[in-house]
Amino acid sequence: MFQTFKQFFKFCNKVNRKKFYISIVLGVFSSLFGVLKISATAVMLTAIFQETITNSTIFTSFGIMLLSILGSSLINYQSTMLQTEAGYGTAAEKRMEIAEHMRYLPMGYFNKNSLGKITSVVTNTMENLSDVGTRVVMLVTSGIFLTAVITIITFLFDVRIGLFIVCGLCVYLFVNTRMQKAAQACSEKKVHADSVLVEKVLEYIKGIAEVKSYHLSGKYNQTLESAIDQNAKANTELELLLVPYMTLQNLIAKLIVTGISILALAFYTQNTMTLFHCIMLLICSFLMLEGLEKAGNYSSLLRVVDLCVKQANDILEVPMMKIDGEDISPSNFELKADHIDFAYDQKKIIDDLSIVIPPNTTTAIVGPSGGGKTTLCHLLSRFWDVDRGTVTLGGRNIKEYDMDALMKNFSFVFQNVYLFKDTIANNIRFGKPEASMEEVIAVAKKARCHDFIVALPDGYDTIIQENGGSLSGGERQRLSIARAIMKDAPIIILDEATANVDPENEQELLGAINELTKHKSIIMIAHRLKTVQNADQILVLDHGKIIQKGSHQELMSIDGLYKRFVKQRELATNWKL
Repeated sequence: MFQTFKQFFKFCNKVNRKKFYISIVLGVFSSLFGVLKISATAVMLTAIFQETITNSTIFTSFGIMLLSILGSSLINYQSTMLQTEAGYGTAAEKRMEIAEHMRYLPMGYFNKNSLGKITSVVTNTMENLSDVGTRVVMLVTSGIFLTAVITIITFLFDVRIGLFIVCGLCVYLFVNTRMQKAAQACSEKKVHADSVLVEKVLEYIKGIAEVKSYHLSGKYNQTLESAIDQNAKANTELELLLVPYMTLQNLIAKLIVTGISILALAFYTQNTMTLFHCIMLLICSFLMLEGLEKAGNYSSLLRVVDLCVKQANDILEVPMMKIDGEDISPSNFELKADHIDFAYDQKKIIDDLSIVIPPNTTTAIVGPSGGGKTTLCHLLSRFWDVDRGTVTLGGRNIKEYDMDALMKNFSFVFQNVYLFKDTIANNIRFGKPEASMEEVIAVAKKARCHDFIVALPDGYDTIIQENGGSLSGGERQRLSIARAIMKDAPIIILDEATANVDPENEQELLGAINELTKHKSIIMIAHRLKTVQNADQILVLDHGKIIQKGSHQELMSIDGLYKRFVKQRELATNWKL
């Protein structure tokens, strides 16, 4: 239990941790104000037994009771506010920290870890931690303090009953510890089931078009329903496992209270305790029950708090790529790979590869699927780090660059475009957030976007659906090119930028690409002949090795993979029904 508290507070940042600590201190004072009710009762009982009840006695007792209620309420209010601020503040900060941390993780991490798992951590896990977890920690600590204060007071009234309470609490803690250990395995299953459910829901929604078009709704409905059933089963299993322990724990708490009452009455009848002490201990027993129930009922969920912290830390502890290099502005933009190797999951993708990409030239990379084309581009732009060899920009190893300084030199246009649920203008500004509206319009015209944008209901202020679902493929692609033009980086990487574009959009898209690539170094992955044949150099990549290199004319003059590639494309283009 206390290890969980330690891990939880360590997980919080300094400001939020301080708020939690203050909240705990306030909880102690709240408990002290709460037990003032005992003092108010003691004042009245003393007056009754001494038959000296006066208005002063009544007002004194009433005043102490009022102080107890008001003090406890005000402190609880302030304590709750601090808990809420610290809990939601911690969740918000950790979400941002995880997002920032993931910016500098190798791309391989995202291949090994599903989107569902990451999404579950930043949504379900952080929500549990900010809401349930924070509340659980504070209620348990509050219950512990109240129980401790009442135990100390009972020792002041009667040592024998104080020792009985200590023995009872030892049994209570033993059952509580067993409950938390029993909850460990089920809690892990519950958290895993939550992650799987999020993953399957996302998979179903993202693939809904394919599910419908291929009549797979039955199969995928079953997969989703299975994930929902497993999630329900894991949650039910956790509850059913904890109910017997919680019942036994509550029974022990009530037996402790009952034992206090029986012993107090027995000692009184044996004339070893005064009636005053007997009544006061009976009152203490009910306050003891309140503290035990508060601490015990919620302590079963501490394991969930522990797992939430562990899941977030699992992401935050993944080693980042070295990003704290120098803020270098390269003297030239020559990009060079020197005998580089790269393997993913022990499978070699790039094998002893060396290339030079001079500034302001166009390099086309072609080759069969799975040959390593996209991986090579990722290594050149340091989405991944090479296993062996070096990649240099302007004569400096790219690992020497600060990551943000390095990324200033690259713009990317991918086959699959991602657009944010925001205005079209802000999506274009993503390449330069401070850009004026005039700059946005000028860039949109260069990217051949302006005409279709002004035809939209709100023009540049039109809110597009997440990932640009309300736009055609060609329109999305041109917006991504506008974003890249806005960034104005010296090196452009085009990864199958025209692969999924219909003929009507192709001319517009090629015009946009021409505007983007003026006076730049271009690295393009392409299968279409018209986007390859004018390149300054063509690299033919197969099984991670460059097997051919040269211009279109040079490669067409010799038999090889490139010539066969071109012939196959020509046959496919000329084929008619």
